[in-house]
Amino acid sequence: MLLDNTELIKTTFEKSIPMHKFLGLKIDLLEKNFVRIRVPFRKELVGDFRNNRWHGGVIATVMDSVGGVIGAMHFTSLQDKISTIDLRVDYLRGAEPEAIMVEGKIIRFGNRILVARMKAFQNEKLIAEGKGVYNFVRMNKANNENS
Repeated sequence: MLLDNTELIKTTFEKSIPMHKFLGLKIDLLEKNFVRIRVPFRKELVGDFRNNRWHGGVIATVMDSVGGVIGAMHFTSLQDKISTIDLRVDYLRGAEPEAIMVEGKIIRFGNRILVARMKAFQNEKLIAEGKGVYNFVRMNKANNENS
């Protein structure tokens, strides 16, 4: 199980995925079923230029990445795969020009489907929440340890 390699997963998601590097994504907390990610504000991430607010698509992208990170914590080999089936995001308030924090946790993990719930915050105020459904494929069937 790759759970023992938390630092490898953290480094991979922060430094090896081009989108995450571009966003400046940093993993603050990484556990088996929970992750907290922080993304600093940059002017390139603005969607509403009149009010200098985050683009909603960037927030959705970070939420989707949270689901991927949580799934990776359950990989049993580097050949395991995770892909998004569905992502729903409810935007509750405009995101100010400052860092966002997105937390996610697994709410269901079956044989092939992982469901995660995510919440985005700024200064402890909830700005968006969402749910992601992911296809999870173990390449080494002998190590199937879904929990």
